[in-house]
Amino acid sequence: MSVAAAATARDGDPHAAPHRVLITASVMLASIMQALDNTIANVALPRIQGSLSATQDQMAWVLTSYIIAAAIMTPLSGWLAGQVGRKRVFLFSIVGFTVSSALCGLAQSLPQIVIARLFQGLCGAALIPMSQAVLLDIYPPAQHARAMAIWIMGVTIGPILGPALGGWLTENYNWRWVFYINVPFGILSFLGILSFMPETLLRKSRFDFFGFATLSLAIGAFQLMLDRGQLRDWFNATEIWIEASVAGVALYLFIVHMLTSSKPQFVSPVLFKDRNFVTGNIFIFTIGVVLFATLALLPSMLQDLLGYPVVLTGLVTAPRGIGTLAAMLIVGRLMGKLDSRIVIIAGFGITAWSLWNMTGFYLQMNTAPIVWSGLAQGLGTGFVYVPLAAVTFATLSPRFRNEGTALFSLIRNLGSSIGISVVEALLTRNTQAMHSSLAEHVTPYGDFMHLQSATTATAQGLAMLDQAVTRQAAMIAYNDDFKLMMLLTLGAIPLVALLRSGSLRKGVEPVVIE
Repeated sequence: MSVAAAATARDGDPHAAPHRVLITASVMLASIMQALDNTIANVALPRIQGSLSATQDQMAWVLTSYIIAAAIMTPLSGWLAGQVGRKRVFLFSIVGFTVSSALCGLAQSLPQIVIARLFQGLCGAALIPMSQAVLLDIYPPAQHARAMAIWIMGVTIGPILGPALGGWLTENYNWRWVFYINVPFGILSFLGILSFMPETLLRKSRFDFFGFATLSLAIGAFQLMLDRGQLRDWFNATEIWIEASVAGVALYLFIVHMLTSSKPQFVSPVLFKDRNFVTGNIFIFTIGVVLFATLALLPSMLQDLLGYPVVLTGLVTAPRGIGTLAAMLIVGRLMGKLDSRIVIIAGFGITAWSLWNMTGFYLQMNTAPIVWSGLAQGLGTGFVYVPLAAVTFATLSPRFRNEGTALFSLIRNLGSSIGISVVEALLTRNTQAMHSSLAEHVTPYGDFMHLQSATTATAQGLAMLDQAVTRQAAMIAYNDDFKLMMLLTLGAIPLVALLRSGSLRKGVEPVVIE
């Protein structure tokens, strides 16, 4: 396709992308592959640890290296797309991600797999934001809600299915297949994009080294603080104070540079003049906290407290993805009839209701509460995510789309990292606090002690009693985390008033802010 045709496709002409379906399938295959890799390796960590003879503290770097590399590279992907073209960025990213995935599977030592994961994060960072930009370009504004529904399917279903798929591959084959599975999908995605995706017009600009360096340092130090905080007892450790200080100073320098520099900036302040874009990023931060924090809590709760095997854990959490798919079908019909803000409010309401149900989880429950609450949360998340992903960019000029989608993904990832770190820290602390509180009420005269009188006289019996109290304390701590996320969801609803009204099917003419 010619450059002129590519420019037409970029502006949203429905007749300018003759291979729209094939382009969509190719970019979404890459997005699902990258999103899946965020969680698929988690369940294989114990097997990897045994195979490589590493400690638990060392194994944390397998996840940390990937997260930090992806966070640093995400905002750079928008600038790179303007310099060399979005198609080239996509192709290089897929090749690098596929090769590094194979290297992860071939790793024979801890340094090898950490370096491979670092390279994997650097290469995979561009896949999700660039896929969103591609779909916004090849579909006209009237179909942006439908395009974003397709995009969200990959972004959300990947992390949901990751633990189940990773557990199945690890149990039935080998932990190395958790990484090898990316290779055939990477090859298919590369061939599809190479054959059908048009190149975009270049928008050359001088590289803002200072802006990139300060932002990367801020993001890297902040992610490192979040990932290692729980291991180091947070601000009781000097390491965490150093990382927090570096992140704060670097972020301050980046903001001052962005607002005062007359030279081309790494992140244009023009983006923050668009009210929909700023509000959308606040919402996506909240979604990142709620969605990914819940996904981080549920597997450990089901496996550690309720004794579910990995495969069953994947099956009972899968309805969350079904709910998201159902929301996409429903939203596609509603967006032409209802104000997008009403749909977003309904989505937040359903999500809050599902979290309220989750605050009532208990140790003796069957799978029904887990399935139904997950289905409702998937439905609510889809109701919010689909119109939000479209309305965030509805009034933003297409020339800022690469940078905008990169920042959108970065904010979502930061929200998920913060959310996971906060709920995990609260889970540990609240479990300890509740254990102390419950233990105060355990006396030799209670009903429970009367029933257990035959065993509490022995060390084994006391250990069983302590284990029972610990499980109850942990369940209460999980419920408290779900309550916190419910309150956060309800608190985000009033911000919907900041969004511009309108039907996404009719389309909103972008406001070009120079």
